[in-house]
Amino acid sequence: MHKHIQPGVFLLLFLAIGCRTQSPVATQLPQLSPAAQLAQQNVDATIYQNMSAEVYRLFQQGYELAKIRLDANLARPHTLPPAVIVDIDETVLDNSPYQVTNAASGRTYSPETWKQWTAKASAKALPGAVEFLNYAAGKGCAIYYISNRETDELGPTLRNLASEGFPMVDTAHVILMHGTSDKTTRRAQVAATHYIALLAGDQLRDFDESFKNRSVDHGKPLVDAQRDTLERYFIMLPNSMYGTWLDAVSGKPLEGKPVNKGAVLKKNAN
Repeated sequence: MHKHIQPGVFLLLFLAIGCRTQSPVATQLPQLSPAAQLAQQNVDATIYQNMSAEVYRLFQQGYELAKIRLDANLARPHTLPPAVIVDIDETVLDNSPYQVTNAASGRTYSPETWKQWTAKASAKALPGAVEFLNYAAGKGCAIYYISNRETDELGPTLRNLASEGFPMVDTAHVILMHGTSDKTTRRAQVAATHYIALLAGDQLRDFDESFKNRSVDHGKPLVDAQRDTLERYFIMLPNSMYGTWLDAVSGKPLEGKPVNKGAVLKKNAN
């Protein structure tokens, strides 16, 4: 016995059959360049860093903890005057707008576009950073900004930090990269004359260059080995967009060739 078929069903069947003859939408999209592919792979991380209330709160929380740790460390015996050392990018200044522009434009980081961004001196202070560093200065701490920005970025960096209300912004306290990204020597220069009461950064290398080594379980055993010292003297701040952690997992992109992050996912998938 044939069942009665409603007229509307014939229309749905016709549309379904017609759709089968159409080319998939994905094949009609333009092929992304290697740089655009790599930029798109970082979109979620960039949105999270730039827009989420979670990252906003993580920075507030990090600097709230920084006050607690600083007070405890200042109470410890020390003979030299105290100092606080901070990184700049993604520690006290927010460069996620630069990353958003890259992703939206289908491009990735380059020294040229980066310096165009820093020349604007328009990065905003990250939540809690200005308040904490002024608090530390009020406690008698010298504030040192040790960054891997290059020395030709010093002028706009000073203007940017000063415009956001950070303390002790001058050529003696803002120490940029000259020849090497390893900050060990620059930190040692501060330690020669000061008791370093606290450090803060978005990379573990902002505390110790040994964390560049990610050859064993992405560096996690090194974290465990130094956990007590990290807990007492280092404030770790979030950066989902770039860093040693990402280079260690997927490698640095070669010119014109995107990193194969899909292979990384497959390797670690259950």
